[in-house]
Amino acid sequence: MGRAVRKKSGIPLIAELAGVSIGTVDRALHGRAGINPQTLKRVLKIARDIGYTPNIAARALSTGKRVRIGVCVPRELAYFYDEMWAGIREEAARYTPRGVEFIFMPVPELGRGERSAIRRLHASSVDGIILTPGNPEAMTPLIDAAEKQGTRVICVSTDAPMSRRSSVVCVEPRLNGLIAGELMADFVPRGSKVAIVTGMLKTIDHREKAEGFSMSFRELSLGGTVVEVVEAHEHPIESFRKTRKLLERMPDLAGIYVNTVNCLPVCHALAREGRAGTVRVIATDLFRQMIPAIQSGAIAASIYQQPYVQGQLAVRTLAEHLLHGAEFIATQYLNPSIILRSNLNLFREANAAVRTGRNGQSRRH
Repeated sequence: MGRAVRKKSGIPLIAELAGVSIGTVDRALHGRAGINPQTLKRVLKIARDIGYTPNIAARALSTGKRVRIGVCVPRELAYFYDEMWAGIREEAARYTPRGVEFIFMPVPELGRGERSAIRRLHASSVDGIILTPGNPEAMTPLIDAAEKQGTRVICVSTDAPMSRRSSVVCVEPRLNGLIAGELMADFVPRGSKVAIVTGMLKTIDHREKAEGFSMSFRELSLGGTVVEVVEAHEHPIESFRKTRKLLERMPDLAGIYVNTVNCLPVCHALAREGRAGTVRVIATDLFRQMIPAIQSGAIAASIYQQPYVQGQLAVRTLAEHLLHGAEFIATQYLNPSIILRSNLNLFREANAAVRTGRNGQSRRH
């Protein structure tokens, strides 16, 4: 008897029917570059016609192409980082079936515990790390050591620009501050005194926002001055206390730019001193507890940094590089948006439904 003829199926069958190589079919089915648009269309049509659905998890296991990504991002301030963690986790869920293992190692807050966390991640043989460097000077040697040994590092939200990190995903901080300064110059009378409440000036994001704001406000306010930059270290009690002392020292203060998400203590201090709404506040980002303050005018505007998208993009960039060799873009700057009372409902954080999971439980990471 003759040998039984083994019928082709799956990718080999698609390749035969389309008249292309198996590698071309693989690129088409998994959305990679390097394929002619007409060929892509033909391959995908044949795959649909024969009812082929790629088993991505099985493919990853069979090829041995599995990678590990560590994520070291703060838990607090929860308002901002909850959104970033949501983007990270939802994008990670798309890559887990494709052979990517994620090791989540959050730190309590920006700049706290990050050095030991990145050391532990590096020791666990990860292929890449997503990191929010609160203290870039201290983190630079650790980032450089990881990159030297082949562990690719992406900074997200804030940067360590003197390091050898592979990429950064953020809203350009100086531009963020420039926009806020221009807004403030329009919001307050000429020659006004304003102040900045920030987190830590050693953090690149905080420092460059403050510099951008000061530059544009002084240029556009016709005699206005930035009288003080208050470092509140992202602590609500410290922010409240220092804002009250600022208001006591500056009875003619016309505006405050809060260049981190820690704006509610500033609003509470203004309310305690009876100056809510009279001192114009420009805040940063958006969370549900801010909405009444924006609606009442206690917050005149906020500069939105897209934390959810930042988290998504950081994961996607690193995973695509490690899986498919996609090239890094050194700086990935997102466009900031201006949140006003009139467009408040256009932002995802203003919709309470997006803050809960499908089972109704809060999305808190």
